[in-house]
Amino acid sequence: MGTALPGGGRTVGPERAGEVPHVLYVRFHPAPGEDVYQGLLTLLGEVTPVVEALPPDAALADVRGALRYFGRDAAGLAEIVRVRALARYGVDCTVGVAANPLLARMAAHEAQEARGAQEPGAVRTVPGDPDAVAAFLARKPAIALPGVGPATARTLSTYGLDSAARIAAAPLSTLQRILGAATARRVHAWARGIDPAPVTPNAPARAMGAEHRFRHDELDPVRRRRALLTLADGLGVRLRTSGQVAAAISLTVRYADRSTTTRTRTLTEPTAHTPALTAAAYALHDALGLQRARVRSVALRVEGLADAGLASHQLTFDPVDEKSRRLEAAADRARARFGVSAVRPAGFLDVA
Repeated sequence: MGTALPGGGRTVGPERAGEVPHVLYVRFHPAPGEDVYQGLLTLLGEVTPVVEALPPDAALADVRGALRYFGRDAAGLAEIVRVRALARYGVDCTVGVAANPLLARMAAHEAQEARGAQEPGAVRTVPGDPDAVAAFLARKPAIALPGVGPATARTLSTYGLDSAARIAAAPLSTLQRILGAATARRVHAWARGIDPAPVTPNAPARAMGAEHRFRHDELDPVRRRRALLTLADGLGVRLRTSGQVAAAISLTVRYADRSTTTRTRTLTEPTAHTPALTAAAYALHDALGLQRARVRSVALRVEGLADAGLASHQLTFDPVDEKSRRLEAAADRARARFGVSAVRPAGFLDVA
């Protein structure tokens, strides 16, 4: 292996087998605002041009081409990112380092769990050799695999497939009967630490978001829906006030164990209409099948923002829709005159 360097990194040396870890999954703490997030992406770009934004508070970076330039391994580069983020923005980060995005995400989550909420920053590396990958995954429950939500995990557990090791050992044909062909292939690969997806450089889409943190881990789906209504109403007001419409909406659910699930839906048409945003948020939430999941927070993010003046609206000739839009316009006028809190929807949930 490589020689130790000051600051925790190592000179790049050959792995015993497998691929050298070169992917960083970086999660920023606390969650930065839009401007700071852009600055943090620029900071990552100083290390490697291959940066994939995962707004609002994470990013992937492929540092394969930077290892020789900096004379450090990927873990050493992760420490450089941490130091610079703290020095410039006062933002710490948890970084997972591995040979692919899947393992890097899981490593970051494990690092966060080990450190706890009071000490968010850490770097966790999954070595590239197959034995180390298998050992890392062996202890993981099915829901720890990114992309496996609570509903899929419950289905797998019904058949005794409650861990990554058991899923990896199961015949693919068995998984296909349980999950369907396409999902089974993906989950089987993930359980063996295989993720062919590359880090894709991108620019974060124009977006805005909001989050509701519950005072206690929330089991009640009614309160979760009230929180989504509150968030959707606030985002709708912000969109209309800024003269914008959104093309898509995403829901992120954070659980008591600090794992997250994110789902995105493209809207029927670009809109800033609160009922349309709320309906889409409810649909995303209901599709997760959370049942007895302990939820710590929910967040909504509207994406693909565009000028409302350039957007078209399909006329429905539905008197209910027309009345809803007239009431919304009247409520916006009242808010502009008396303040944002002057008009709130029934079921509005006060911020925790």
